[in-house]
Amino acid sequence: MNKTIRRASAFTLLLVLALLIRATWVQFYEGRALADDKDNRRNAIETYSAPLGNIIVGGRSVTGSAPTTTGDLAYKRTYPDGSLYAAVTGYASQAYAPTQLEGIYTDLLNGTDSRLRSVMDTLTGRRADPGNVITTIDPDVQKAAVEALGDKKGGAVAIDPGTGRILAVVSSPSYDPSSLTDANTAGTAWKKLTADPDKPLVNRALRQPLPPGSTFKLVVAAAALEDGLYASVDERTDSPDPYTLPGTSRELTNENPDAPCTNATIRTALQYSCNNVFAKMAVTLGQDKVKAMAEKFGFNDDELDVPVRAYTSVYPSDMHPSQTALTGIGQFDVTATPLQMAMVSAAIANGGKLVSPHMVAQITDSGGDVLEDYDDASSKRIMSSSTAGQLRSAMRTVVEKGTGTNARVPGATVGGKTGTAQHGENNSQVPYAWFTSYGTSDASGKEVAVAVVVEQSDAARSEVSGNGLAAPVARAMMEAALRD
Repeated sequence: MNKTIRRASAFTLLLVLALLIRATWVQFYEGRALADDKDNRRNAIETYSAPLGNIIVGGRSVTGSAPTTTGDLAYKRTYPDGSLYAAVTGYASQAYAPTQLEGIYTDLLNGTDSRLRSVMDTLTGRRADPGNVITTIDPDVQKAAVEALGDKKGGAVAIDPGTGRILAVVSSPSYDPSSLTDANTAGTAWKKLTADPDKPLVNRALRQPLPPGSTFKLVVAAAALEDGLYASVDERTDSPDPYTLPGTSRELTNENPDAPCTNATIRTALQYSCNNVFAKMAVTLGQDKVKAMAEKFGFNDDELDVPVRAYTSVYPSDMHPSQTALTGIGQFDVTATPLQMAMVSAAIANGGKLVSPHMVAQITDSGGDVLEDYDDASSKRIMSSSTAGQLRSAMRTVVEKGTGTNARVPGATVGGKTGTAQHGENNSQVPYAWFTSYGTSDASGKEVAVAVVVEQSDAARSEVSGNGLAAPVARAMMEAALRD
């Protein structure tokens, strides 16, 4: 064989070897990436080739699957009570990435979770029967919140303080996830929803932090009692009225000029929502101590999963004392979600311990066998039981004869705190109305913690208050949760 032929043969062999190496690389290393590519139509065909698993509320499925009549996708997702549970389920769409519980448990619900596979499934490559997600949501509490919010824009969360089980997650206005499930019609619905100025796709309960206003005074009060700044909620404070913000000539006044806020006790200051008391208290404590207490409750936690990732509630740093004063009344750069403020009331109601909030109790396989149980949630101590008891007592005063009388529930002991948070340039926008509370059934001892924010309603600006707008929603939710 001459030299030219040998060289050509060697080069040909090198080309064949290169092709084999490349084919092997694509098949075994890039194959998974290609299979998982969002533009790979085969994934959607496989996902919707059979009915999906379901999300369960109160023992009943709030999701379903229906056969399609056109296209190559055999089934589509359905939501019998779509708008009622949209903030819980999210959506599973043929056209868009899934959200909320649908997104977190995609593999479980479409049968690709490895925990669902039997030995035979593994050998044959058959997709396993899908599993189900069992939520902690109480349908009665969910419905009560939706009905009480009505056409008001806002969000609400209810938690069982002793277990951390989330009983309701409501965002208003809501939307019907069914409008986004079919690839043939989802585009039109998506454009309409995303163009809506009321932003129905935003989960206001978990993912829209807003200034919490005076509800944050509970955090400042907890910090003061834990620090020993004041021995009890009935000890008089050092609180001039009006209070001049440090380093400025600005005087901080109170909504009710006749309220007995000068040197008021913590109990009286919560009852009348005295700004001067908590602004001065925050400055005296210092921002680091207030921040430390806020973070115990969950502020500044950017990994709060319930299991949906909640947006971070913020207590700021590096402030001037005048700004620290404003944080004491839940203003400046303090923000919170309804979930966060429900956690504050839950810890107070539970003797100072915060049980990790969660809205999924279990995930199961198609036969009902439990794959994972989330009800054995961890807990951490936020404050002493003595501090929690004093705050519960002061919160009862708010409801019994203070700014939160609209939250009274017959047959239950209720404590709460109102909040009206200013926003906009020079406070030009309609204030946010807040209410956070706990309720205990006098007959059964059942407990619930609730937080509600109303961003906007048809009420006149002068009528916007936590007691007027948010407390009635909280009352309806507590009544439903405590009902025997």
